[in-house]
Amino acid sequence: MGYVIKRYSNRKLYDTQESRYVTLEEIEEMIRAGREIAVVDAATGEDLTSVTLAQIILENERNRRAALPSAFLHQLIKYGDTWQDFVQKSMKSSLEGLVGSQREMDRVFREWAARSGWGPAPSARNERREEAPPAEGDLRDEVDLLRQKVKALEERLEKRK
Repeated sequence: MGYVIKRYSNRKLYDTQESRYVTLEEIEEMIRAGREIAVVDAATGEDLTSVTLAQIILENERNRRAALPSAFLHQLIKYGDTWQDFVQKSMKSSLEGLVGSQREMDRVFREWAARSGWGPAPSARNERREEAPPAEGDLRDEVDLLRQKVKALEERLEKRK
């Protein structure tokens, strides 16, 4: 299970893993960082995750960071559950497609990098991909390694100039 955030009757949000109070903005940052968040009522244990995530979206809307069209929101309210089910399925499908495209782009980049001499051969990558997905720390290490290699290539180019 992901991060558990307890919501108290005074509307304060408490991160049980970090043992501290958090804001909606901090929860948004956690989600953007890839953490799974579960928000529960501290007294009843009721799942408040959807309500809290909707609140984050509405706060972004108020600050004009998201700008959902009014017509879309009207239709969502007007047609109720039927429309909401359709939107949820469509959004889920779109997000799955986006994630799939990102993975494919990553695969192509890795193959290109391997052919350019920046990383291991593609066959070694394919064997690794069959295992469980890499942990967040592994990805950070990999990104750091790629940055170092890019920097080294930039330095080589500068020397040639």
